[in-house]
Amino acid sequence: MTVLTPTPARTDTRVASVPTSRTWALTGVVAGVTGAIGIVASGFVGAVYDESLAGDPDAIARAVLDDVPAMLVFHTATLVSAVAMVVFGVGLFRRLAARTGPGSLAPAVAAAGLLGTALVGVLGTGLDTEFIFAGAGHEDMVDPHAVISFNHWIGTVPWCWVLAGLSGTAVWVASRAGAAPRWIGRVGLVLGGLTLLLGITPLQYMAGMTGPLWLLVTAIGFTLGDRAFRAGR
Repeated sequence: MTVLTPTPARTDTRVASVPTSRTWALTGVVAGVTGAIGIVASGFVGAVYDESLAGDPDAIARAVLDDVPAMLVFHTATLVSAVAMVVFGVGLFRRLAARTGPGSLAPAVAAAGLLGTALVGVLGTGLDTEFIFAGAGHEDMVDPHAVISFNHWIGTVPWCWVLAGLSGTAVWVASRAGAAPRWIGRVGLVLGGLTLLLGITPLQYMAGMTGPLWLLVTAIGFTLGDRAFRAGR
Protein backbone atom coordinates (compact mmCIF):
# COMPACT_ATOMS: atom_id res chain seq x y z
CA MET A 1 0.00 0.00 0.00
CA THR A 2 1.44 3.32 -1.07
CA VAL A 3 1.25 6.13 1.44
CA LEU A 4 0.95 9.54 -0.08
CA THR A 5 2.65 12.26 1.89
CA PRO A 6 1.56 15.80 1.21
CA THR A 7 4.10 17.91 -0.57
CA PRO A 8 5.08 20.93 1.53
CA ALA A 9 3.92 24.18 0.08
CA ARG A 10 6.70 26.06 -1.64
CA THR A 11 7.66 29.22 0.04
CA ASP A 12 8.73 31.99 -2.29
CA THR A 13 11.57 33.70 -0.51
CA ARG A 14 12.14 36.27 -3.22
CA VAL A 15 11.67 39.86 -2.18
CA ALA A 16 9.89 42.15 -4.56
CA SER A 17 12.40 44.42 -6.12
CA VAL A 18 12.15 48.08 -5.26
CA PRO A 19 13.55 50.67 -7.67
CA THR A 20 16.49 52.29 -5.91
CA SER A 21 17.81 54.56 -8.63
CA ARG A 22 17.23 58.27 -8.11
CA THR A 23 18.08 59.24 -11.69
CA TRP A 24 14.45 59.85 -12.59
CA ALA A 25 14.05 62.18 -9.61
CA LEU A 26 17.25 64.05 -10.48
CA THR A 27 15.86 64.71 -13.95
CA GLY A 28 12.96 66.40 -12.20
CA VAL A 29 15.38 68.72 -10.45
CA VAL A 30 16.90 69.55 -13.83
CA ALA A 31 13.43 70.12 -15.28
CA GLY A 32 12.44 72.44 -12.45
CA VAL A 33 15.62 74.53 -12.56
CA THR A 34 15.73 74.89 -16.33
CA GLY A 35 11.99 75.47 -16.46
CA ALA A 36 12.37 78.42 -14.12
CA ILE A 37 15.34 79.72 -16.15
CA GLY A 38 13.26 79.51 -19.32
CA ILE A 39 10.43 81.48 -17.74
CA VAL A 40 12.79 84.21 -16.53
CA ALA A 41 14.61 84.38 -19.88
CA SER A 42 11.36 84.79 -21.81
CA GLY A 43 10.56 87.73 -19.57
CA PHE A 44 13.70 89.48 -20.77
CA VAL A 45 12.28 89.51 -24.29
CA GLY A 46 9.63 92.07 -23.48
CA ALA A 47 9.78 94.95 -25.93
CA VAL A 48 6.15 94.37 -26.83
CA TYR A 49 5.21 95.35 -23.28
CA ASP A 50 7.36 98.51 -23.27
CA GLU A 51 4.98 101.48 -23.14
CA SER A 52 7.64 103.79 -24.56
CA LEU A 53 7.57 101.79 -27.80
CA ALA A 54 3.79 101.52 -28.05
CA GLY A 55 2.46 102.29 -31.53
CA ASP A 56 5.82 101.82 -33.26
CA PRO A 57 5.96 98.27 -34.71
CA ASP A 58 9.36 98.82 -36.30
CA ALA A 59 10.93 99.94 -33.02
CA ILE A 60 9.35 97.03 -31.17
CA ALA A 61 10.61 94.56 -33.77
CA ARG A 62 14.15 95.94 -33.62
CA ALA A 63 14.16 95.74 -29.82
CA VAL A 64 12.91 92.14 -29.85
CA LEU A 65 15.45 91.03 -32.43
CA ASP A 66 18.21 92.65 -30.38
CA ASP A 67 17.41 90.20 -27.56
CA VAL A 68 18.92 87.15 -29.29
CA PRO A 69 20.99 86.10 -26.22
CA ALA A 70 17.85 86.00 -24.06
CA MET A 71 16.01 84.09 -26.78
CA LEU A 72 18.80 81.52 -26.94
CA VAL A 73 18.71 81.01 -23.17
CA PHE A 74 14.93 80.76 -23.24
CA HIS A 75 14.93 78.26 -26.09
CA THR A 76 17.64 75.99 -24.67
CA ALA A 77 16.43 76.02 -21.06
CA THR A 78 12.80 75.42 -21.97
CA LEU A 79 13.58 72.46 -24.20
CA VAL A 80 15.98 70.90 -21.69
CA SER A 81 13.20 71.24 -19.14
CA ALA A 82 10.68 69.62 -21.47
CA VAL A 83 12.91 66.64 -22.21
CA ALA A 84 13.80 66.13 -18.54
CA MET A 85 10.14 66.53 -17.57
CA VAL A 86 9.13 63.58 -19.73
CA VAL A 87 11.64 61.34 -17.95
CA PHE A 88 10.53 62.61 -14.55
CA GLY A 89 6.88 62.15 -15.44
CA VAL A 90 7.37 58.51 -16.41
CA GLY A 91 9.49 57.92 -13.31
CA LEU A 92 6.84 59.55 -11.14
CA PHE A 93 4.23 57.22 -12.62
CA ARG A 94 6.34 54.18 -11.77
CA ARG A 95 7.06 55.47 -8.26
CA LEU A 96 3.43 56.17 -7.39
CA ALA A 97 2.09 53.05 -9.09
CA ALA A 98 4.39 50.92 -6.92
CA ARG A 99 2.40 51.93 -3.83
CA THR A 100 -1.11 52.52 -5.15
CA GLY A 101 -3.78 50.02 -6.06
CA PRO A 102 -4.15 48.89 -9.67
CA GLY A 103 -7.34 50.93 -10.02
CA SER A 104 -5.82 54.23 -8.91
CA LEU A 105 -5.83 57.02 -11.47
CA ALA A 106 -3.38 59.21 -9.53
CA PRO A 107 -0.12 57.87 -11.05
CA ALA A 108 -1.39 58.20 -14.62
CA VAL A 109 -2.83 61.68 -13.99
CA ALA A 110 0.44 62.83 -12.40
CA ALA A 111 2.43 61.62 -15.39
CA ALA A 112 -0.04 62.95 -17.96
CA GLY A 113 0.06 66.44 -16.45
CA LEU A 114 3.84 66.58 -16.76
CA LEU A 115 3.84 65.18 -20.28
CA GLY A 116 1.28 67.80 -21.28
CA THR A 117 3.36 70.56 -19.70
CA ALA A 118 6.43 69.34 -21.57
CA LEU A 119 4.47 69.49 -24.82
CA VAL A 120 3.41 73.06 -24.10
CA GLY A 121 7.07 73.96 -23.58
CA VAL A 122 8.05 72.43 -26.93
CA LEU A 123 5.26 74.32 -28.70
CA GLY A 124 6.20 77.49 -26.86
CA THR A 125 9.67 77.37 -28.42
CA GLY A 126 8.45 76.35 -31.86
CA LEU A 127 9.00 79.74 -33.51
CA ASP A 128 12.38 80.48 -31.91
CA THR A 129 14.70 79.37 -34.70
CA GLU A 130 13.09 81.61 -37.30
CA PHE A 131 13.29 84.75 -35.19
CA ILE A 132 16.67 84.01 -33.61
CA PHE A 133 18.22 83.81 -37.06
CA ALA A 134 16.28 86.90 -38.11
CA GLY A 135 17.87 88.75 -35.23
CA ALA A 136 21.29 87.57 -36.33
CA GLY A 137 21.46 89.80 -39.38
CA HIS A 138 18.25 89.25 -41.33
CA GLU A 139 15.93 91.79 -39.71
CA ASP A 140 14.76 93.14 -43.06
CA MET A 141 13.29 89.77 -44.02
CA VAL A 142 10.78 89.71 -41.16
CA ASP A 143 7.47 91.54 -40.90
CA PRO A 144 7.51 93.69 -37.72
CA HIS A 145 3.99 92.56 -36.90
CA ALA A 146 5.15 88.94 -37.02
CA VAL A 147 7.91 89.80 -34.55
CA ILE A 148 5.34 91.39 -32.26
CA SER A 149 3.21 88.23 -32.40
CA PHE A 150 6.29 86.14 -31.65
CA ASN A 151 7.06 88.23 -28.58
CA HIS A 152 3.51 87.76 -27.31
CA TRP A 153 3.81 84.02 -28.03
CA ILE A 154 6.93 83.41 -25.96
CA GLY A 155 5.65 85.73 -23.24
CA THR A 156 2.51 83.66 -22.76
CA VAL A 157 2.42 80.10 -24.10
CA PRO A 158 5.47 78.72 -22.21
CA TRP A 159 4.00 80.14 -19.00
CA CYS A 160 0.95 77.84 -19.21
CA TRP A 161 1.95 75.31 -16.55
CA VAL A 162 -1.63 74.49 -15.54
CA LEU A 163 -1.24 70.77 -16.21
CA ALA A 164 1.74 70.61 -13.84
CA GLY A 165 -0.70 71.79 -11.19
CA LEU A 166 -2.87 68.80 -12.04
CA SER A 167 0.18 66.59 -11.48
CA GLY A 168 0.76 68.19 -8.10
CA THR A 169 -2.76 67.54 -6.90
CA ALA A 170 -2.52 63.95 -8.16
CA VAL A 171 0.61 63.45 -6.05
CA TRP A 172 -1.33 64.76 -3.07
CA VAL A 173 -4.14 62.25 -3.71
CA ALA A 174 -1.59 59.45 -3.98
CA SER A 175 0.13 60.54 -0.77
CA ARG A 176 -3.14 60.20 1.13
CA ALA A 177 -3.08 56.53 0.23
CA GLY A 178 0.51 56.23 1.46
CA ALA A 179 2.06 56.21 -2.00
CA ALA A 180 4.33 59.21 -1.34
CA PRO A 181 5.70 61.03 1.70
CA ARG A 182 3.01 63.15 3.30
CA TRP A 183 5.00 66.38 3.11
CA ILE A 184 5.48 65.94 -0.64
CA GLY A 185 1.75 65.46 -0.88
CA ARG A 186 1.15 68.70 0.99
CA VAL A 187 3.49 70.52 -1.39
CA GLY A 188 1.40 69.11 -4.22
CA LEU A 189 -1.79 70.34 -2.58
CA VAL A 190 -0.47 73.88 -1.94
CA LEU A 191 1.80 74.65 -4.90
CA GLY A 192 0.15 72.22 -7.31
CA GLY A 193 -3.32 73.33 -6.32
CA LEU A 194 -2.35 76.99 -6.65
CA THR A 195 -0.83 76.32 -10.07
CA LEU A 196 -3.98 74.55 -11.16
CA LEU A 197 -6.27 77.33 -9.94
CA LEU A 198 -4.14 80.09 -11.48
CA GLY A 199 -3.99 78.21 -14.75
CA ILE A 200 -7.74 77.83 -14.92
CA THR A 201 -8.41 81.49 -14.19
CA PRO A 202 -7.57 84.43 -16.49
CA LEU A 203 -4.42 84.78 -14.38
CA GLN A 204 -3.17 81.66 -16.16
CA TYR A 205 0.33 82.91 -16.90
CA MET A 206 1.10 83.15 -13.18
CA ALA A 207 1.06 79.34 -13.24
CA GLY A 208 4.46 79.67 -14.89
CA MET A 209 5.80 81.00 -11.60
CA THR A 210 4.39 78.39 -9.22
CA GLY A 211 4.58 75.34 -11.53
CA PRO A 212 8.38 75.14 -11.80
CA LEU A 213 8.64 75.70 -8.04
CA TRP A 214 6.32 72.77 -7.34
CA LEU A 215 8.28 70.59 -9.74
CA LEU A 216 11.63 71.53 -8.21
CA VAL A 217 10.57 70.99 -4.59
CA THR A 218 8.84 67.71 -5.41
CA ALA A 219 11.82 66.37 -7.37
CA ILE A 220 14.21 67.33 -4.58
CA GLY A 221 11.90 65.59 -2.13
CA PHE A 222 11.92 62.33 -4.08
CA THR A 223 15.69 62.61 -4.57
CA LEU A 224 16.65 63.23 -0.95
CA GLY A 225 13.64 62.37 1.19
CA ASP A 226 12.31 59.06 -0.12
CA ARG A 227 14.54 56.73 1.88
CA ALA A 228 11.74 54.53 3.21
CA PHE A 229 10.62 53.56 -0.28
CA ARG A 230 14.16 52.86 -1.48
CA ALA A 231 14.71 50.71 1.59
CA GLY A 232 11.63 48.68 0.71
CA ARG A 233 9.62 49.74 3.78
